[in-house]
Amino acid sequence: MEGYLHLKNNQSFTGQWLTPPPNQQIEGEIVFFTGMTGYQEVLTDPSYKDQIIVFTYPLIGNYGINELDFESKEPHVAGVVVYEATNHPSHYQATYSLKEYLQKWDIPLLGHLDTRAVVKTIRKEGTMPAVLSSNELYNKDHFVLPKEEKVTKVTASTNGCYGDGETHIVLVDYGLKKSIIHSFLKRNCRVTTVPFNTTFPEIKKLKPDGIVLSNGPGDPKELTSILPNVKKMLEHYPTLGICLGHQLAVLALGGDTKKLPFGHRGANHPVADLKYGKVFMSSQNHSYVVDEESLLKTGFEKRFINLHDQSVEGLIHQILPIQTVQFHPEAHPGPADGEYIFEEFMNIIKVEKRSVIAYA
Repeated sequence: MEGYLHLKNNQSFTGQWLTPPPNQQIEGEIVFFTGMTGYQEVLTDPSYKDQIIVFTYPLIGNYGINELDFESKEPHVAGVVVYEATNHPSHYQATYSLKEYLQKWDIPLLGHLDTRAVVKTIRKEGTMPAVLSSNELYNKDHFVLPKEEKVTKVTASTNGCYGDGETHIVLVDYGLKKSIIHSFLKRNCRVTTVPFNTTFPEIKKLKPDGIVLSNGPGDPKELTSILPNVKKMLEHYPTLGICLGHQLAVLALGGDTKKLPFGHRGANHPVADLKYGKVFMSSQNHSYVVDEESLLKTGFEKRFINLHDQSVEGLIHQILPIQTVQFHPEAHPGPADGEYIFEEFMNIIKVEKRSVIAYA
C-alpha cells in the first residue's frame, strides 16, 4: 500500500508501507542518520524523541534486532523512512527483524522511497516538520510542532542504582543512553541515576564524587527553569556534560546555544582534539550547538571542534573541574575513539578527591 512523506516546504515523496499503515498521520521533525549500522541504538536513543528518522544507507535491518544493543527500554522515534528494509536478517543474536520490532511498538516504517532526494532537501533547507500519511493530500496546519520540554517524556521518575564500585557517579537523566551507565560501571564506579529536575540539596545528600549531565532530546533553552540547579552542580562537583548536558552546562554559566541547519547525526563525524593535536571519528546526534562567541565570560575554553563545520565539540573550564563534549564518547553506535574522555574524567575526580583530603 502506498504511503506518503509530506514536508513543510510543500514537497511530497511516495513510498510503500513496510509495516501496517498507521491509523492516523504521524507528525514529527524530519532528520537523517548517515551510519551504515547502529539503527537499533538510534531507534532506542531518547535524543530522537518524536522525530521521523531517514536512514541514508540504502539497506537497513540486515542484522536484525537483538536483546543487547538497546539504549533504552523502548524506541523513541515517531516514524522511520528507508529505501529498503530486509525481511530476513542474518545474525546469530537477532530476535526480531526491523519490521517486526517497529510493528510491535506501532511505529510506522515507510520504504521504497527516494531517501537520497529527501536527504538532499534536508541538507539544502534544514530540518523541518513532516508528516507520514496514507493520504496523498495533506493539511498544512499539521506542520506546527509543539513547543515542549521533551526531556519530561524520557527522563526516569525515580532514582536508579547500578554497580558497587569505589567511585560514586550521579548521572542526571535528561534522556540518558544505557551505554553511558555501562561506561562507568566498567571503570569500577557506582552509578546513581536521578530525574532531570532533581534539586541540588537532593543530589548533595547522595554524596557524589562526580556528576554527569546526560544526553537528551530537544532545545536546551526549553530547560531554563533547571539552569540554576545545574549551575550549583557545576560549582560544587567535578562534572562531565555529554551532548545536551554539554549545552546545559554552557547555558548555566552564561553562554548561549544555537540551532544547526540540519544537525549532526551519524557515526562518522571527524573531531579535532586541540589539546593533543589529533583527529578522531565520533558518533553524534544533535540539532543544537554551543555558540562559540558566547563563551567569553563563561570560563570555558574550546578544546574540540567539528572538522566539517568548525562548530564547538567540547570544552574545558579554566577554573572549575568541568569538561563537556558534544559528541558521544560512549559511542553505540559508532567508533569508540572518544572513550578516553571517561578516563580523563575519572582522573579529574581522583585529583579533586586528593585535594579535599589534603585541605582537610
